[in-house]
Amino acid sequence: MQVAVIGGGVVGVSSAYFLAAAGHEVVVIERGSNVAEEASFAHCGRITPALATPWAMPGMPRQLLSMLFRGPAPLMLRHRFDPALWRWASRWIAECELTRFRINKERLQRIGTYSRELLQQLREHYHLEFEQSAGHLQLFRTERELALARPGLAVLAETALPHQLMDADAARLIEPALNPATPLLRALHLPEDEAGNCALFSKQLKLISQQMGVGFRFNTTVERVERVGPQIVLHCAGDSFAADGVILAAGSGNLPLLNALGARVPFLPVQGYSATCPIRDFDEAPLASVSDDTFKTTITRFGNRIRIAGVAEPCARRQEVPEAAQRTLHHVGMEWFPNATNYNNATLWSNVQAMLPDGVPLLGQTPLHNVLVGMDDGANGWTAALGIGKILSDLLSNQHPDIDTDGLTLSRYG
Repeated sequence: MQVAVIGGGVVGVSSAYFLAAAGHEVVVIERGSNVAEEASFAHCGRITPALATPWAMPGMPRQLLSMLFRGPAPLMLRHRFDPALWRWASRWIAECELTRFRINKERLQRIGTYSRELLQQLREHYHLEFEQSAGHLQLFRTERELALARPGLAVLAETALPHQLMDADAARLIEPALNPATPLLRALHLPEDEAGNCALFSKQLKLISQQMGVGFRFNTTVERVERVGPQIVLHCAGDSFAADGVILAAGSGNLPLLNALGARVPFLPVQGYSATCPIRDFDEAPLASVSDDTFKTTITRFGNRIRIAGVAEPCARRQEVPEAAQRTLHHVGMEWFPNATNYNNATLWSNVQAMLPDGVPLLGQTPLHNVLVGMDDGANGWTAALGIGKILSDLLSNQHPDIDTDGLTLSRYG
């Protein structure tokens, strides 16, 4: 088949690779000038199927509400009176119920574990190096935070994924540079979870895909997709062309395309932020990645740099990183690794991600035959990206996916 992949982020590039491996003729259409320039560029880098948890969890609404009105916070609400925000929030609150949370976390771990297996296979086969690090620590400062995490820990205990809840002393043996002055009650160690430079990986996979015959068409925006006879026509500014199959992998850019196809998906555009700094003192820097449960923020080591990623701002579309977000990122960095770098010299990043109420990736058939959608959930980094790409390739090739896709498709909004 001739297949067009709309979107050159990590999901789009992964889809193109697996489609080419299955024997299809593939072109990736990207509105930017290269792959991984938007939502895949400078996020937290987490590849964490064991840690993967939706924001919709028991106790989360009250926790976020309490933090809105004090100091550094993981959430910013500048557009508080946007009706779309509150319609989405009502669905999100319903997903915070314990039974729904358990279902959603299982779905995340299912696709995340599969995706990590695929990543390991690619890394070994192509000898890839993308500033990856092994292991992850989730840090809990208080008993209240630990209590809120109990439902997720209970689901994790039902899986075969290695994990250990440890005291502060044990956590500091794993990450010796953790600031001893910052309160730390317990930590969850996930030895098989990892992190990596998503943009670097995407560019490496792009080169591999090009060698397999995949074409890349940059600085091109797809405005509309429709069926004309036996083929699907993609309309771009001043141009159009046909394909046998289409993958929608444009992140938040999928929304207008899906709406035009009659697929009503409860997306919320959420702005995410990060700060990346060169390491000044390697003895004072993290060895891998840690997440601060208080601020829902991740600190990740990428070679000779540190990245602090977090702070969600719904319904925002900014190019700049606002002062309030900068203060939160700076605060978390100083709390845990105060001497690792000069946080005032950080390179700042901001981009829009599409967030679903249940926090679970979305993939599979749309109302238009042979037009499929694939979207990861930005809060969990690129945990599910390769799994999404492989499953989309299997579906378009009329092959059975390797894992059960129940709860991952558009049918959950039917």
